[in-house]
Amino acid sequence: MTIDNINIADTLKGVEDLLKQEKDLSPASRAMFEVLILVITLLVNRLGLNSKNSSKPPSSDPNRKKTTKKNKDNKIGGQEGHQGKTLQKIDNPDIIQFIKLDRRKLPRGKYKEVGYESRQVFDIDISRIVTEYQAQILEDENGKRFTAPFPDDVSKAVQYGKNIKAHSVYLSQFQLIPYNRVQDYFQDQLQIPISTGTLFNFNKEAYGLLEDFEQKAKNKLAESSLIHADETGININGNRLWLHCASSLNWTFFGAHQKRGKVAMDHIGILPLFNGILCHDHWKPYYKYSCSHALCNAHHLRELTRAWEQDNQHWAKHMKALLEKINRAVNDAGGALGTDEAEEYRQKYRAILKEGDLESPPPEKTERKGKRGRIKKTKARNLLERLRDYEDDTLLFMEKVIVPFTNNLGENDLRMTKVQQKISGCFRSIDGAHIFCRVRSYLSTCRKQGFSSSHALSVLFEGNYPALKL
Repeated sequence: MTIDNINIADTLKGVEDLLKQEKDLSPASRAMFEVLILVITLLVNRLGLNSKNSSKPPSSDPNRKKTTKKNKDNKIGGQEGHQGKTLQKIDNPDIIQFIKLDRRKLPRGKYKEVGYESRQVFDIDISRIVTEYQAQILEDENGKRFTAPFPDDVSKAVQYGKNIKAHSVYLSQFQLIPYNRVQDYFQDQLQIPISTGTLFNFNKEAYGLLEDFEQKAKNKLAESSLIHADETGININGNRLWLHCASSLNWTFFGAHQKRGKVAMDHIGILPLFNGILCHDHWKPYYKYSCSHALCNAHHLRELTRAWEQDNQHWAKHMKALLEKINRAVNDAGGALGTDEAEEYRQKYRAILKEGDLESPPPEKTERKGKRGRIKKTKARNLLERLRDYEDDTLLFMEKVIVPFTNNLGENDLRMTKVQQKISGCFRSIDGAHIFCRVRSYLSTCRKQGFSSSHALSVLFEGNYPALKL
């Protein structure tokens, strides 16, 4: 890494060489200098991390610059084939206002009406609708009264309707608006007073209505030929828990648990029944399941970038270029390579790893600190061994059409969880986390299958689901 035109790695190496030549240095001073060099190395390595060579988000990059389009020949605006969202006239407007021409301002003469020119204004009317049910009461000649029955869902003297419930869940669980702001919205825009406790109860009701859906989602994912898995930390009232995600092109499941590893995955119950291909980021507990595995190469590319930029590992630079080249070839081939072409790339992959063995050899036994434990390896060496030991899982995307190059689907499904944490800071209770997970699983699944979140919640509070691919 270079700072102000100073190569930090070369400078530190020079200092280490000088220390070796210094014979009169006391053991205490030598140990102090070694610790200082170690601390500086760690700080410099951390300073050099960004979204391209680690898992840090792009928003944390210092002096982040907007990326420009690679193709400068494209004109500004929508490109050819892009489906625009231009506002179009409709045939049946809700209100028609006819504008008469003031004949007094026209020249003298006879005129006949030959048509009209129309313009339409799209607007909204946010208003509340209060429906009063008046049940007829009849009394017979003996004074006995008979009252007409109210609809089954009208059980109180005053209550909230299904559309308010669906709308409040949409705002809090899909748009991630905090309860207090949802409360302000209903009061300011609709003149409907709703307490935060009532808003929570609406979400809890949606949670209960989705119990069958959650089990169906688990079953469909367990039966899939490919699913993506990922997990992220969540804050529940100051305590660290984990939100697990399993997803496919049509289904999504989120689940909160106190554990991150196999205990949590077994409790969720998807992976123990799964026999397809699991795409993930090499979190070791995933390998405790007997299904096939495909590794996320986006993680590999970032780690290879770090190995090249911070450790000056040339093999890492070559491997990154090879993986990107294979990905382009797979895309050009329609999703999978032929046997001969795949074998050719596999040989190049192995050749680069042999190059890495020379550039980043394994540590010697003499480097062991103490009599027990494994010998500490560099990050570059650990990455090299992982790519070698898990070659088939890394390159599975070459030969299987359904296997993607990355685990982006799983990571994208988890992204809104991080947005929720940024907005609210944490979940106030484990119940709130469970509600969020189940409702978001439902809304994500519906959107993947072409149903809007508003429609999905409206039919849910009517006791139904959209026409999902069950």
